[in-house]
Amino acid sequence: MRARLPMGLVRHCALHRLVHDMPRQMPSRLLILATRNAHKVREIRAVLGGHLRYHGLNDFPDAPTTIEDAATFAGNATKKALELARWLARSENSQLATRNSKLHVLADDSGLEVDALNGAPGVHSARFAALNGSGGSSPEGPGSDADNNAKLLRLLETVPWERRTARFRCVLALTPVLPLARNGSSPVCYADELELQIELFEGSCEGQIGFAAHGQGGFGYDPLFIPAGCQQSFAELGADIKNRLSHRARALAKLRERWAKYPIS
Repeated sequence: MRARLPMGLVRHCALHRLVHDMPRQMPSRLLILATRNAHKVREIRAVLGGHLRYHGLNDFPDAPTTIEDAATFAGNATKKALELARWLARSENSQLATRNSKLHVLADDSGLEVDALNGAPGVHSARFAALNGSGGSSPEGPGSDADNNAKLLRLLETVPWERRTARFRCVLALTPVLPLARNGSSPVCYADELELQIELFEGSCEGQIGFAAHGQGGFGYDPLFIPAGCQQSFAELGADIKNRLSHRARALAKLRERWAKYPIS
């Protein structure tokens, strides 16, 4: 029977394999995506293209889980990006950081804003079904996609089509992982320097909420959301069309344009 390795050693081995497998001639940028959501990773890779090297949080099993308690998408995205960048710059992760002078963290926060619900679920989109009456989250944590969709349909049951307007909104936060040599004086100074360098990119997609779920693709509220100018939900339209129309695709397009005009050194 194989003995189980301590968590610290598991983390070290995972980071060692990740760095060891990197080619000597690295692509121009290595992007660490602050998400464990495989759907988001695929969307980001599809929009930004193959000239980047991507790693999600599944490659870093001991990475911190950020408490998303900000009142805005920008606040949550910024918090996730900064916490992961600080974690990557610690001594135990120095091998990864020092091998890649162009190592950046990209975090996003996104959600659905429904006009008839005064912008809800908004920043609470992922845990909409778990919200209690006071607006806070219940001990059960995030709800499933099916539970979130069911609650949304229930709240909109008597709302007519013309008042079911909504939008998906996404804010991306991009920050460099600063070399460890610049991280020796004060954690406060390092955090301040990171915040000065963070960049935000926002995208939105207007549409309406259908009366029932349709389609098997996508995730989250995709089966209910019908983008403006379309007759089908995001879940029915397929990944290629969604990756051109979606809120995240539009925010990523702004990031891609920024890189094209002002390459990151």
